[in-house]
Amino acid sequence: MKIIIILFSFLFTSKSCTKKEEIKMNTQQVSIQKLYFNAKIYTVNDAKPWAEAMLIEKNKIVFIGTNKEAALKADKNVEKIDLKGKLVLPGFHDVHMHPMEVGSTTTSFVLNENETNAENYISEIKKASKKYSNVKWLIGFGHSINTLLDAKRNPLTIIDEAVPDRPVIIMEQTSHSMWLNSKALELAGITNITSNPQGGVIMKDNGRLNGILIDNAGDVAFQQAVKAINNPNGEYDGMVSYVLPKLAKNGITSVSDARTYWKRKQHETWKNLATDGKLTARFNLGLWAYPTEKDKDQIASLKSLFSNDDNSLLKINQIKLYSDGITHNTTAALHSNYKEDFFGLTTNNGLNYFTEERIAKYIQELESVGFDFHIHAIGNRGVHEALNAIEKRGTTNGRHRLTHVEMVDISDLSRFKRLNVTADAQVTGDFTQPQYWYENNHLLGSALANNQVPIKSLKEAGARLTLSSDWNVSTLNPFVGIQNAVTRVPQNISLKEAIKAYTINGAYVMRQEDKVGSLKIGKLADFVVLDKNIFTISSNQIKTTKVIMTVFNGKMIYKK
Repeated sequence: MKIIIILFSFLFTSKSCTKKEEIKMNTQQVSIQKLYFNAKIYTVNDAKPWAEAMLIEKNKIVFIGTNKEAALKADKNVEKIDLKGKLVLPGFHDVHMHPMEVGSTTTSFVLNENETNAENYISEIKKASKKYSNVKWLIGFGHSINTLLDAKRNPLTIIDEAVPDRPVIIMEQTSHSMWLNSKALELAGITNITSNPQGGVIMKDNGRLNGILIDNAGDVAFQQAVKAINNPNGEYDGMVSYVLPKLAKNGITSVSDARTYWKRKQHETWKNLATDGKLTARFNLGLWAYPTEKDKDQIASLKSLFSNDDNSLLKINQIKLYSDGITHNTTAALHSNYKEDFFGLTTNNGLNYFTEERIAKYIQELESVGFDFHIHAIGNRGVHEALNAIEKRGTTNGRHRLTHVEMVDISDLSRFKRLNVTADAQVTGDFTQPQYWYENNHLLGSALANNQVPIKSLKEAGARLTLSSDWNVSTLNPFVGIQNAVTRVPQNISLKEAIKAYTINGAYVMRQEDKVGSLKIGKLADFVVLDKNIFTISSNQIKTTKVIMTVFNGKMIYKK
């Protein structure tokens, strides 16, 4: 009898506890609010720049203001998060990076870009070849083109000594040159008499290949190498395991992919990530316009890929193309000639991936579909021609941007505002800082070299500025970019302008400034909490700032 009573009592108690838990659970479900309070919130909203508290319901900001006001607005079951005086900013936008390329598992080894003797690369390449004996193409990263050009022996002879019997291709850190051995050149169909492709140079010494492919010549070969490896899961897995957590850790909640290789079906990998619910940032893809494709066919393909679902974290609504190359291999397009001649071509003022007329043609065909253009332009001629193309065939409805903008003629500064073209600058790399400008004197002459990435001049001319990383050419850490932007006298901007460049201005070029980019009622809850107040510390200490919490779409995706 005692056993029965105990059992009955246990069942009754157990049932009562379950009921209580259900009531508690239901109460928790009803409370869908979170109150972040005791903070220093910089909203990037000119009408209300500072606040103490934010009330979030599901994924939206329903109130922002003082602690007292927010507490009065909150439900009684609201979840409260005390931020203890920490600085809060909107989630960062990085509108020029290469996340899928960074996450790719195709690269087998990395060389030291600071190595000055090309002969010392041999042992590292041999070691990698032995370690990765089963891959069809041995892909490396990180050589210095200057080291190869300064080599006493032909660079092709050097790399052939390392690996003579299987294809090897090594990408320079900027991706604007490739170093190939003879087997790789053979498989790429490149011989001593092969003509230079559009936007590229096949380098030769006295008419014989030297293993260096410049700009698009190298890119064509690299795409062939990646295709031969045929690892469809490598880019997907790299995004999930490395890239997305890295973005969250750095407070980056919106990204423009600066080169989506649609012929390799990268856009399908992006779609799979979105469908599987893996994305922890908002992404706009910049479909790569291949310089060697026939325009009619390529334009038709690009039109078919347009996707702009307002409810999706993934949009395919940008076109990435290059107007020119880069400075240090003398392919950035200049109005004048370079002071040194690397290639012995009929002209020595840089090259065009896409000519002005061709850019204009693509804009005319694709802007009306809904595409915005993301145009690589480094040299002053490259910038000028890209602006001309937009002026000829674009409209102010387009949200086009020129990226890099390292050299801009005075006469072109005001055209950015007039044409509604955003200037997208990268200042995280040391080479963009004033103390290093002189390093291009031997190529450009001091007058042109000593005013690189003129963000102050652009801002004073009324241009909309964005700041981005070009990761992994440079660090994706936004605090490095912000510090450099405010300290790079004479081409510096204010702290508030630098923050705008990483937030609301980036939101504009991604066509989502009505949803994110600033913190105000009705917008989505994308924001970061920082360990330092970058408004009060020394400007030379900004880069030491760390993100201690990243909230994306109302959910915490990173906490230090």
